[in-house]
Amino acid sequence: MIAPTLHCPCDRRFVAPAFTYAAPPAGETCFVFTGAYARAYDRCGLCGHWFGRHHLDLSQLYRRDYVDATYGGAEGLRRRFEAVMTLPPERSDNAARAARVDAFAKECEIAPGARLLDVGAGLGVFPAAMKRRGWQVIALELDPRMAAHIAAAAGVVTKTVDLLAVAPEDLGLCNAVTFNKVLEHVEDPVALLARCRAFMAKGAFVYIELPDAAAAVDGPGREEFFVEHHHVFSPASTALLAERAGFSPLRIERIREPSGKYTVVAFFASNETA
Repeated sequence: MIAPTLHCPCDRRFVAPAFTYAAPPAGETCFVFTGAYARAYDRCGLCGHWFGRHHLDLSQLYRRDYVDATYGGAEGLRRRFEAVMTLPPERSDNAARAARVDAFAKECEIAPGARLLDVGAGLGVFPAAMKRRGWQVIALELDPRMAAHIAAAAGVVTKTVDLLAVAPEDLGLCNAVTFNKVLEHVEDPVALLARCRAFMAKGAFVYIELPDAAAAVDGPGREEFFVEHHHVFSPASTALLAERAGFSPLRIERIREPSGKYTVVAFFASNETA
């Protein structure tokens, strides 16, 4: 059984069943699974974190199925990229994200032309937006087709490597590391977040976006609770994530994005590089 973790000392003593699913909710990507579709979310009554619980095999989701199932192949990737990049700023989650990160960097007096490592770059719209703002961007993406698309469409250095396996000297130190809707997709987000400390220059920050459990007010059909999300966060569990991974929270807030997504956004400083 999938057992995602935040390495919490309460050892799930306050966790209780919440949502259950016998079929995919409307709008969820149509992945092909072996066996019956049956899953659930449990909620921690102490920190408000939600944990996915199921027997479905998601191990190859982002190396095999995701591009075709979500975007319809390479041409679908290109069309979606162009659609996002041409949205008016007031309607674009990505434009708001890029402005948010850029403004925070200015508050931290990080000079123009700084290096940014975007982990799990996906469609590549964020690396493209940050390059336009003058950042030197390195994008990490496990799927070779996604990586090829990012390099071509966003025009940034793109590497098909696992952050947990790549050596720091292969990427160099960066002034910002970003995880945009990434950490909820892994069973152990603490380990992945902790690993990025090895790639942070002195004074660097981490920016993360996570699905917000506040979406539960709208019921179990929300995309924040789709099958590929092992975790759905609260501000409290986001702070716990930072602490477990060796970071200090600089800012944590709940936002409602232009797309309607419920999202927790946060900036962290490494306890080693602050």
